[in-house]
Amino acid sequence: MTKKVCGYTGKGLRINLTTQEVKVEATFPRFKDDIGGTAIGYKVFWEEVDPKTSCYDPENKLVIAPGPLSGTGAICSGRTAITTLWPTAYPQSLISSAHVGGELAHKLKFAGWDFVIIEGESAKPIYLYINNDKVEFRDASAIWGQGTYRSASMLAQETRPDVSIGTIGPAGENGVPMSNMMVDRSHSAGGIGSIMGKKKLKALVVWGDGAVHIAASPKQWEELVDQHRSILGAHTQSIVPRNPSPLHEYYTPASRWSAYPGAVWGAANPPVTITEKAMDPHDLNHIGYRTCSSEFYLGKGMWQYTVRSTGCYACPIRCYSVIRDDHTAQKYGIQKITEQTCMPLYGRWWFPKLVSDLKSDVAREANLVGVQTIDDMGIWCNYGQLHRDFRVMYEKGLWKKVLPKEEYESIDWNKIENPDPSIFLDILPRIAYRKGEFGRWLGETTPVWLKHFGMTEEEWQKEGKALYWAIGHTKHHSNENDGQIGVVLNCMYNRDPMCHAHINFSTSGLPLELQKKIAAKFWGDESAVDGIKDYRPTSRAKMVRLRWCIARKELHDMLGICSWTAPWELSPLREKGYIGDIEMESKVFSAVTGIKMTQDELDKAGLRAFLMQRLYTMRQLKNRDMRHVHDRYPEWIFHDAKGRKPFTKGTIVMDRADIEKSFDLFFDVMDFDQKTGAPTERCIKSYGLDWMLPALKKEGLYLSLIHISEPTRPY
Repeated sequence: MTKKVCGYTGKGLRINLTTQEVKVEATFPRFKDDIGGTAIGYKVFWEEVDPKTSCYDPENKLVIAPGPLSGTGAICSGRTAITTLWPTAYPQSLISSAHVGGELAHKLKFAGWDFVIIEGESAKPIYLYINNDKVEFRDASAIWGQGTYRSASMLAQETRPDVSIGTIGPAGENGVPMSNMMVDRSHSAGGIGSIMGKKKLKALVVWGDGAVHIAASPKQWEELVDQHRSILGAHTQSIVPRNPSPLHEYYTPASRWSAYPGAVWGAANPPVTITEKAMDPHDLNHIGYRTCSSEFYLGKGMWQYTVRSTGCYACPIRCYSVIRDDHTAQKYGIQKITEQTCMPLYGRWWFPKLVSDLKSDVAREANLVGVQTIDDMGIWCNYGQLHRDFRVMYEKGLWKKVLPKEEYESIDWNKIENPDPSIFLDILPRIAYRKGEFGRWLGETTPVWLKHFGMTEEEWQKEGKALYWAIGHTKHHSNENDGQIGVVLNCMYNRDPMCHAHINFSTSGLPLELQKKIAAKFWGDESAVDGIKDYRPTSRAKMVRLRWCIARKELHDMLGICSWTAPWELSPLREKGYIGDIEMESKVFSAVTGIKMTQDELDKAGLRAFLMQRLYTMRQLKNRDMRHVHDRYPEWIFHDAKGRKPFTKGTIVMDRADIEKSFDLFFDVMDFDQKTGAPTERCIKSYGLDWMLPALKKEGLYLSLIHISEPTRPY
């Protein structure tokens, strides 16, 4: 009798687009130490892809991997990792990954696959149809050139209506670096659109009706799921509500727990009235009513347009607002239904006069038109970098300076000055089709188009409305959310880190005094956390917390867990002292797979994946001096528009010496060489990565330095 594999299918796919060959490969023993997700991708790239490879070379791969929790119904386990060479890293493409929700993860697992390795490139447009154990290379010429909405509709008609579809739009087809793959209409795998376009891969369509086995008994599993649900907050783990409530001790206007008794989903049929149950943290059946993202971003007037909230497979939080606006649809020729989580990234923030507007009709219209147009075109906003760049260029009068006269006059700038969302129907297709100087360059990463237009990075980085990181990626949960932790974290990755482990704690809504007590419990000292815009000098405890955040971020990307909701060190329950379960990931993994791993062991596996990514990046850069070549922070973190000094309440300005000390402390905590930021031999061996040493030695990147003093670390 064949032994049942729990949490895994035991096999993956290798699909060659050049030869149209399909091979089935075993998950184990090759990936026995890698758990899933990004770690599988990092290992594939180390073993198979020459670090000299560029992102648009045929030798680049796409490694699509859910995790062992995918398809099990484990809470918040609807994410899929896609590892590749990143087209927006600067000045060269570097290894990174996208993480996308929807139904792709569990459909892949139901089809029988732990991973899919896509390599080579097709001679003509195709899409892949994975139907259980059958893989088809299908002609995509009829949908090549179509937007993501129409493409998905046509693909569903050609296959079956309940498939998971990831498709690119014109932006990806035309090689726009700032492009994505849209999964199941509204879920974005940002940054990989142009990689798929170069490979002539229009879409990935997946269907499966198999099973993913769970090691725990049904009773054990049900009890664990209920335990897990009991510590859930709302979107981004806001564990206190936005509005005062007799059921809650604390509240904060920054919370995305935005529901309140009496609010009505006015566009639902029939309308749904939010009751007090939605506010009760003990009520496990109404978690999905807690979040209304459109209300959070556009004010209480959005309730009347809300149909419901939706989200990813196996997630009760439902962070996506589903909006119905018949009037806006008719006025601008868009669809009646709009789905998104972070709507301002696509709409009102493009217009200077709408940045602070939460009430007007035009602000709402801008978001709906912007969301649908940018998603349909398959453009990646890069967490707001696109609109920030556009708006600052407009406000400084630079578009008139850099664009040819005829092209400049072809754009109706009056629609920006006096907000008219129909402008999106003009300017966004220009980006997707790389039309003119405007469209050709705005879809590049920021440093690239700055260089083209003859502007300096230094000047742009000081511009408070157009912030981006030194390596080219956007500012995303950096010093504005967590001081020194946010700064060092953003320096560790080749794109925005997509990490919420730090801000899910610091922006939880709990009073700072309570946060500090909890921080001391978890990370050894109260100094591990500061108040937002009230940062204190760095400390070792902060860097211990950063190591923990990186470990959990990587672990979630390996397990298939959403980092918007995890980790779960906090709880909305007053009687528990607002402390959650810091070992929940271990409990769920062990219950699913039957593999007993402590939380420390899993965290170590997460850090192991982080090291794999960092060491491969060293090979790509041909330099072990990561501290000075790679880990570069931008100058804007030291600039305050009002001239306020570091450690002054009300500012996020950093102190240079303090940041340098933070790197010293972090590298010591990680057992990296402080001078170069390269992992030491001892560090590499302690994570079982000895097999990486020969390549490092051969390429002159080996660092034999051993610290004189033993670092203080739990593993």
